[in-house]
Formats: sequence, structure tokens, C-alpha cells
Amino acid sequence: MSPTIQLQLLLATFAGWVGRQQTCVIDYLVEENRVLKEQIESSGHRMRLTDDQRRRLAAKGRPLGRRILKRIATIVTPDTILVWHRRLIAAKWTYPRKSIGRPGVMKEIRRLIVEMAEDNPSWGYARIQGALKHLDHRVARSTIAKTLKEHGIKPSPDRPMSRTTFVRSHAHLIAAADFFTTEVWTARGLVTHYTLVVIDIATRRVHIAGTTTNPVSAWMEQIARNLTDYEDGFLNGKSFLIIDRDSIFSPPFRSILEDVGIEILLTAYQAPNMNAHAERVIRSIKSECLDQMIFVGQGSLEKAIREYVEHYHDERSHQGIGNRLVSGAEPQSYGRVTARRRLGGMLSYYHRRAA
Repeated sequence: MSPTIQLQLLLATFAGWVGRQQTCVIDYLVEENRVLKEQIESSGHRMRLTDDQRRRLAAKGRPLGRRILKRIATIVTPDTILVWHRRLIAAKWTYPRKSIGRPGVMKEIRRLIVEMAEDNPSWGYARIQGALKHLDHRVARSTIAKTLKEHGIKPSPDRPMSRTTFVRSHAHLIAAADFFTTEVWTARGLVTHYTLVVIDIATRRVHIAGTTTNPVSAWMEQIARNLTDYEDGFLNGKSFLIIDRDSIFSPPFRSILEDVGIEILLTAYQAPNMNAHAERVIRSIKSECLDQMIFVGQGSLEKAIREYVEHYHDERSHQGIGNRLVSGAEPQSYGRVTARRRLGGMLSYYHRRAA
């Protein structure tokens, strides 16, 4: 017998042995699946497959065909596996259909309609329609009316001015005030100090009205008199003051302000965004300065606040006024760059020193 024939017989014998081994493995796995299925059914539970499990069985079962599946499939029938496979193919070639009918108004146009109506209480449907046309959006009056109705916005004669629009159009007449607290080490241990900050909405100029450990009504009355002083009161020329409903702003405090013609605008309960300017400057004071320091005595706190306010006015750019300085100082174009530092380098200001 030639070596070639011997090699072929050896390969055939090995292939037959491997085939018998695979058949034994498959028979064992099939029987094991039957036992597991009987255990599940005998316990009163129903086997539930996920969509991902169905897809995996369908993908593996289709190449085998019904004859082989009929012999080895134990969890589900061969026909079920083939049905799952057909659905898998159908899902692959199914594309989303376009909706029938007139398309809805774009989200951006709806946002513009609402924004225009809230910012301009006197604008009617035709005026909003004209403004949208200027932006190359052609929208019917009925669509504008429907959009405003969906957002609970009344027609122009009955539409109140939004708080944002009011603040923007009357900024030069409005100030805002709020308290923040700081913990200070004293002979009695940690003591809470209350600081009242007032901000001019138009210019962003800040005034520290006072700091105390006990903001009683008498102290608040004196603060009100200082703020409305005829010569140098910070609220001179203002017609409105935004404050929250904290009881610290006592009735006598409000009365003194109202007597000189300043109307009090109270924010809603738990609505800090309605006093956003005061909240923002307080956040800046605390995050950029006070939260990074330990204070011993009220004098150290007042010094830190005083230094920060000077930095705030003369050295810190403000996005709300076009990244300019509150003081109005213009930067030098020429000269050597130098740094001015406050509070041990915590606050820095880089500028060009005039030659």
C-alpha cells in the first residue's frame, strides 16, 4: 500500500472519529437542554426569551435548516426559529416612513414665536408674523396663535410683560439686594455674620450695605436710611428694588424705601433666579474670595470684602457689560505687562503699565 493511500485512510479514520465525537457532544447538549426545559416547566414557570436572544437563535439556526433543527432544537420549534429569522431579515430592510400630512412647525420657529411674544407684550400675531418673515420664516397667523395658546401666552392686549423684559427695559432704574452669610472665628467660637449686598442692575456696580451678627429691625432701618441718603445714598435715582421674602427685610425697612418712591419687587418663594444679579455677585464673592479664607474677627472679614469689591469694580471683567470693567477704565495698548495682586495673591489683575 502506497504512502498516499495510507495517509488518506488515516485522515478518513480521524475525520470519522471527530465526527462521532461531535455527534456525542451534540447529543449530550440536546439532552441537557431537554432536562433544563423540563425542570423549568415542572416548576410552573414559562420560558421567556428576550428579543436579543431570539435574534441570536435565529441567526445561528437558519444555516442548519429545518431537518437538523428538528433533531437538535429543544427550547423552541424549528418553525419558530425560521420565523424569527425572516423577521430579522425584514427588520434589516425596513426603513422609517415619512409621516403623511403637513409637517409640524420647526422647533426653532416655535421657540422664536414664544420668545418674541414674551419679550414684546404689545406684539400681536401680525407683528410676530412680520418679524419671522424678516428672518425668512413664513408662518401663518393661525400657527402663531396656536403656538402661543399651547404655551399659555395670551393675545397682545391681555399679555403681561415678563419679568425679564421688565428688568431689561428698566435696568437703569432697578437695584437688587440680598444677604449672604460667613462664619467667623471669635472669642465665642464660630459666629455667623450677615452681609447685605446691593447691586445696580444697569452698571453692575456693587455696594456693601453692612455686616452684622444680628440683623434686627433697628439695624435694617438704619441701612435703609443710609441707602436713601439724599447726598450719597446708593439707591438715589432708583425706582425699584428687587429683594426676596426673607423676614430680615422687615416692614420698617420697606416703608423707609417706599416713602422715598422706591417700589419693592418681591421674588416668588424659592425662586433665586428672579434675583439673578444679586445671586450671581454673591456667588462670585464667596467662590473667588471668602470660601478660600479663614476669618478671625469681623474686621478681617470686612477687609476681605472691601478688597474684593475694589477688585470687582476696577480689575474684574464682566460678561454682562461686554467684558468691560465696571469702573469704565480702558486698557492700555502699550507698555510692560504687570500684575496687581490683592489678599496675598488670591486676586490678580494683569494690565499694561503706562510708560
